[in-house]
Amino acid sequence: MADLFASGRLVDFILVVVVLEAAALLIYWSRARRGVAPLDLLPNLCAGACLLLALRATLAGSGWMLASLFLAAAGLAHLTDVTRRWRN
Repeated sequence: MADLFASGRLVDFILVVVVLEAAALLIYWSRARRGVAPLDLLPNLCAGACLLLALRATLAGSGWMLASLFLAAAGLAHLTDVTRRWRN
């Protein structure tokens, strides 16, 4: 189990689950027009995915620059999410 964490494979698995979740919610929205609207959902999922990618980059030893890039992208996605919610 420790090897799953150390190698980053667990993060890869969680990222796949996030992508599947996004696909399922977007398909549900397009068919039923119920649930969370895509423009409200995607910034939140993007922020989470970018945080996971920053963790993955750190676990893989990719250096601080790549992790910082993913953290900055997560911050921008979070800011977008908060801005959209604040207007509504």
